[in-house]
Amino acid sequence: MNTNDSAFLTDVLDLLLDVVCVVDTAGRFVFVSGACERVFGYAAGEMIGQPMIDFVFPADRPRTLNAVDEIVAGTHKPHFENRYLRKDGQIVHIMWSAQWSPVRQMRVAVARDVTERKRAESMRAALHAVSEAAFAARDLVALFQRVHHIIGELLPAANFFVALYDETTAELSFPYHADDGFKVLAPRPLDSDTLSAEVIRTGRALLRTSDARAALPARVQLDVGPDSLAWLGVPLKTQKKGVIGALVVQSYSPEVHYAERDVELLEFVCAQVAAAIERKQIEAWLLHASQHDALTGLPNRERLQERMRAALDGPRGHAAPFALLYLDLDMFKQVNDRLGHAAGDLLLQQTARRLEACMRGSDTVGRVGGDEFLVLLDSPAAPQQALEMAERILAALGRPFDLGGEVVSVSPSIGVALWPEHGDDPTRLIRHADEAMYRAKREGGNGFRLAASAPGS
Repeated sequence: MNTNDSAFLTDVLDLLLDVVCVVDTAGRFVFVSGACERVFGYAAGEMIGQPMIDFVFPADRPRTLNAVDEIVAGTHKPHFENRYLRKDGQIVHIMWSAQWSPVRQMRVAVARDVTERKRAESMRAALHAVSEAAFAARDLVALFQRVHHIIGELLPAANFFVALYDETTAELSFPYHADDGFKVLAPRPLDSDTLSAEVIRTGRALLRTSDARAALPARVQLDVGPDSLAWLGVPLKTQKKGVIGALVVQSYSPEVHYAERDVELLEFVCAQVAAAIERKQIEAWLLHASQHDALTGLPNRERLQERMRAALDGPRGHAAPFALLYLDLDMFKQVNDRLGHAAGDLLLQQTARRLEACMRGSDTVGRVGGDEFLVLLDSPAAPQQALEMAERILAALGRPFDLGGEVVSVSPSIGVALWPEHGDDPTRLIRHADEAMYRAKREGGNGFRLAASAPGS
């Protein structure tokens, strides 16, 4: 082929949308067509003489080198796909058709940019994966772990966190936070001068790059860590509540860059994530409502019985003893009749808070209806400890209550039952504690009684 023919062929190759590459036995480019600048961002002169593998996305390099070995061994690769890093730091998906030339001792390949196709496939896959995670994840943390993995398949997301906004407290919390060596984020007010708060306040995505800092509000600071080189936060929006939080990816590596197409991709995923979060929050609220008293927020009878059954489900030879205290407020009806139901409700709420203050970390207090409460005392060291708890409750509830300016005094009647002396199942234990409580009430109230032993009852 003469010089004119070679020049003509080069011109033709430069007109192609696909990139034609030739790589020598040392793995270096010896020829790339002009389309390389459109696909890879580099001029041909910047790639020729350079190792091919240096342009490959780091995570794909081992797989690419394995494919090279197969091609050199004579295997034709018509549809091999990997990722390259463009000159601007963006990831580009490439489909290769490559073959080894034994005569020339070179690899000849044609590279086609399939980034848009891969992006569409990834977005469909992400939508499906988030939908699956919303149903399969046991709670929000498990959901966020799965979402982190899903997003990591779409763009660099080693450093990732979720910020959620609580309207009642006007605070941001960070239920999921993965960052290179930095501590968990503490809750903060919505008006804090941080990037994630800015995303939630404005309801708009925020892209921060090393060369675009001037575009950010001067008062806005990073959430964590040292000055990151790339930061992308996208609001989590629902149709009912609006902005409920933000999802953030960031990087401290100069090799990682985020661009507008990453914003669009993350916004698409976040729409599905926000719906999944809302669903999980509703599920959590329904579960909490089914197990807790609406007035006091304490566990209800069903939840307490679950706790008791869990304590009894262990091997009988090793199950730890526990005690049950059943209490009723003396003179509650008189307060309710004289001051009204609103005052009665306030008295029950204050009673609940005082009972909670008496508990150890492993104990449980719940409301079983009306002015009756149950205390599950976990693993008392001795029966005497249950009686000491009853004394503590008597003292706590014996102090006057301020019901909106009206000061009243009430007292409890308490029945105490022990496992296994007074019953070997929740129903028997509650019945014996209830009977002991009524005995205390008949004897004048403001006291406690231990249940009578009833073997086989």
